[in-house]
Amino acid sequence: MNVLVKNLGNGIKNITINDPKTYNSLSFATLRSLLNTFKKLDKDNNTKVIILNGAGKGFSAGHNLKEVKSLKVRSKYLKLFNLCSKLMIQIVEGRKPVIAKVHGAAYAAGCQLATSCDLAYSTTNATFATPGVNIGLFCSTPMVAVSRKISRKRMMKMLLTGEPINAKYAKEIGLINDCFSKSKLNKEVLKVAKTIASKSNLTIKIGKQAFYKQLEMPLRKAYAYTSRAMTLNMMSVDAHEGISAFLNKRKPKWKNK
Repeated sequence: MNVLVKNLGNGIKNITINDPKTYNSLSFATLRSLLNTFKKLDKDNNTKVIILNGAGKGFSAGHNLKEVKSLKVRSKYLKLFNLCSKLMIQIVEGRKPVIAKVHGAAYAAGCQLATSCDLAYSTTNATFATPGVNIGLFCSTPMVAVSRKISRKRMMKMLLTGEPINAKYAKEIGLINDCFSKSKLNKEVLKVAKTIASKSNLTIKIGKQAFYKQLEMPLRKAYAYTSRAMTLNMMSVDAHEGISAFLNKRKPKWKNK
């Protein structure tokens, strides 16, 4: 199987891209498996947080270039890139928070995948790149995700040179949240996942959706939209429970409604 799912408890599910022989390349088969897996977990009420990682030596090298070269027909190329885009949109628009746990390389569409996740953590020796320019294929779809996380000048340097950046610099420019030694990465990611999983599922769902939608709006429209989102949130059982728990100095008991 090219995608594995493991239940880590506390409502945390781990998705592993399991194709180490191709450095977890994003082939048609792997993209379909990932998309179906994310859709399934998004509908699962027992899933609160999703962690995404790669098997073997690294996270993902991006598209499978042997497969890409064999396609030859315009319609097949478009089908591949549209499928990849659907996966990235599913991660962003899905109800569940997704955390990328990166080791080794996250290149091209692999960098796009890690960046599309809500949070991203890596080992200190991880590297990130949009190296398409080196093989005559500009990283146009990967730049959609990455350019929404870092500044234009830094993005353009990555795109125009194709050179990889290290984890320390990736953290500095906001591409990832943090980096840790290989021995500490899993523990630190689980710590964050457990903290998120302890919150109201409904509140997280409303907040994640509102965050991404308001980013693309003009200021006044964003405030109008988020005011409606907060009003909807305020009408929930969990909001009233959370406020009551805070005022009474007790731990909230979420109903997720």
